[in-house]
Amino acid sequence: MFGEPMGFWARYMPVGMLLRSNWTATRIADPSHSLTLEAYQAASGNHLAAPVPLDRFIQYGLWYQRQVAPDLDQRKIACLESDPVGFRITLTDGSVMLSRRVVVAAGIGPFAWRPPEFEGLAPSLASHSSEHHDLSRFAGRRLVVIGAGQSALESAALLHEGGAEVEIIARSRRIQWLQGWTSKRLHHRLGSLTSRLLYAPTDVGPAGISQIMARPDLLRQLPRRLQGWLWKRSVRPAGARWLVSRLRHVPIRLGRSVRSVASVGEQVKIRLDDGSERTVDHVLLGTGYRVNVSKYEFLAPGLVRLIRCTNGYPCLHDGLETSVPGLHILGAPAAWSFGPLMQFVSGTQYASQSLTRYITGHDANSMHREGSS
Repeated sequence: MFGEPMGFWARYMPVGMLLRSNWTATRIADPSHSLTLEAYQAASGNHLAAPVPLDRFIQYGLWYQRQVAPDLDQRKIACLESDPVGFRITLTDGSVMLSRRVVVAAGIGPFAWRPPEFEGLAPSLASHSSEHHDLSRFAGRRLVVIGAGQSALESAALLHEGGAEVEIIARSRRIQWLQGWTSKRLHHRLGSLTSRLLYAPTDVGPAGISQIMARPDLLRQLPRRLQGWLWKRSVRPAGARWLVSRLRHVPIRLGRSVRSVASVGEQVKIRLDDGSERTVDHVLLGTGYRVNVSKYEFLAPGLVRLIRCTNGYPCLHDGLETSVPGLHILGAPAAWSFGPLMQFVSGTQYASQSLTRYITGHDANSMHREGSS
């Protein structure tokens, strides 16, 4: 096992961030259900509020890693390529390993998406939200935040609270707010049993659809067009309800798109489709991520050409295996084949069990029970 545990969360998510996912969907899966958030609190003495703060989630992830992978090698992979044995792995220090099977769980960092109209601007004028761990550097400056999802909205709230002058601009005509008082009241009226029937603990998708999203093997049996419709209903730009009050004094322009941008000295001028213009110090792009596995720089070009893909997503079959035998890809890149659950922490349970069952021929839970008996 190679990699930096919780590296993306620690390096590329903003200080002060709160996780949007609910409590059950924030737990990293494990076969014995002994490495829960509750177990972490008991072991560490660290109390976790809801929503879970970023720094506490990082600490939880590091605690989890120490329990299950204390021998994790934090050296980075420089190149992964095909080999007669299976795969040749070259580390950044020049060390070489051979393996018959490789599991890639390398996250979404390389997939940060920048709208083409901003590509020509210097990083000092326009940057992706994932490029800033500490937004306090923008205190006293004027910014435009592009987007209407959690990343854009929470970044705008943190910027405003940190002393920046912020405006949000988004193409969508309305903001989707999650976890509002209406849903809580509905859950209370339905009762706990009915709520559990309608909403899976994985917390992906609205009532009813949530249960389908929680079962990737079922989702895969549906026609591709229906899968696409369910995906759009389940994952769309949205913000947590607890951001509403924090954005009360932040201007939000909805239903508007950027027509042109141009640098003006050390500032950037933005022209919208309604003809209005504004000149700001920086544009923060809360524009999300678009999967394209060819952007994993450690994958050798020859290996990338062997991976069958659709729209940048690898086409995976059982065990999340690619078209290259022995090569598995987990996380967000698996979403095309197994549904949007794969993009979230709550998808770790299905992914890990499916992978284990495929490689060993046994279910992870049954293996744990046998090992404990």
